[in-house]
This record gives sequence, C-alpha cells and structure tokens, in this order.
Amino acid sequence: MSRYFLEVSYMGTSYSGFQAQKNANTIQSEVEKAFEILQKERVAMVGSSRTDAGVHAIQNFFHFDFDENIDPHFVYKMNALLPADIAVKNILPVSDTAHARFNAINREYKYYIYRFKNPFLDSRAYYYPYKLDVEKLSQLSELLINYSDFSSFSKRKTQVKTFNCDIMESEWYWQDEVLIYRVRANRFLRGMVRALVATMLWTSREEQELQVFKSIIEMKDQSRAKFSVPAHGLYLEHISFPKDIFK
Repeated sequence: MSRYFLEVSYMGTSYSGFQAQKNANTIQSEVEKAFEILQKERVAMVGSSRTDAGVHAIQNFFHFDFDENIDPHFVYKMNALLPADIAVKNILPVSDTAHARFNAINREYKYYIYRFKNPFLDSRAYYYPYKLDVEKLSQLSELLINYSDFSSFSKRKTQVKTFNCDIMESEWYWQDEVLIYRVRANRFLRGMVRALVATMLWTSREEQELQVFKSIIEMKDQSRAKFSVPAHGLYLEHISFPKDIFK
C-alpha cells in the first residue's frame, strides 16, 4: 500500500468546514467523491488542518493510502471533477508512516481586514469601517510569543489534551489597503486565530490595552476573549513538513 499527500486550496464560503460531516457539504467530502469517480475506488483521507466553516485555504493537505496506479493526469482530471472553489495543486508520494496532521512542523494563518467599502474584497476579507491603531495592535501581537497556554482563545467543547501552542511569529502589517494579521505556530486551537484577531481589535480600543490583553491571556477563561470576527477573512496560508517524509 502506497501513501500520498494531496495538496489542495479552496474558498470555504460554501462549505461547512474542511472535515467530512454527516449531512453537510465539506471540502473533504467533495475531494473524496471526485477521487472515487476518477480512481474507481473510495479512500478515507486524513486532513492536516481542520478549517472551520467559511474559512479559506491557500494550502492544505490530505494523506491517503492507495495500492493501485494513480491516473497519469490525476491533477488535471481531479480539477475537472471538483467544484470551481476547490483545486488540487499536487499529489506527492510520501513514506508509509507520514501523517498529514501529526508530521506538520508548523502552520501559518493570515486574517485580512479592510476599512473602506470595496466590492472586490467582499466575502474575501472582513469589512471593519472603524479606526485601526496598527501600532497598538502590533504591541499586542508581540505579547503572544511570550505565552504558551492559550485556553482563553479556544472554543468551548473542544476535545484536546492541552491548550499549549508555540507561537513563533505574530505580526500586523498593511498590504495596500488591506490590514493583515499573520501568525505562525506549531498548532492552533479550534477558533483560536479568529479569537486572537477579535480580542486584539477590541482591546486596542481600550485604555491600558497591554494590561487588559495580558489579563485575558493569563486568566485562561474563554468568556474573557472575543470570537466575533467572521470566518471569511481567515486563510490557512502554509503548512511545513520535514523534507525526509517525501519520496
């Protein structure tokens, strides 16, 4: 049995998230359905990062096992079968023990915000027509690197053994008329990036914003954080793996 990584990108607007669910349209269900049509066999795929409903991805991965020959025009034919908002970018043979989720070294997300009405950014970024203090936001984002427990920024009723994450990079910057929050970590909790963005936006408008933000982190209480920014501004940008898992 051979193992493969499947690299995909998608606009998540029309989907109930990445992972397959009963009675819901998801990225995984569409990709598995197209694979079965093309290769005449159903496989169970394992995703690298389970993006929520409405969240987009420039890069995400599945792994799957398959013992038959892969169609020589696999990428082209898969894209012909898939909806316009999902694309297969690559299929990569990997070692038999490679795991799309557990072997990921780090993941990078970006959240996009714009202040002035723009029909070309609608549904692709968060329209936030209020004053933005990027200097304050940057100071808040830099604080995150000093912490490891992000319990305050996880959605409730999530089954994880630990709320610890190693945030390696965290920054705000302008790109033309769009304000971007970029964060890279070894792992993320459910709803974590949106919670960080929403809480920083809210806190930056408060007095003594650094102390307020520190207290939210250190109290480890989800009721203290904000979760109010929409999914359509969030993109999974990149996932890194050890080179030695690729054949």
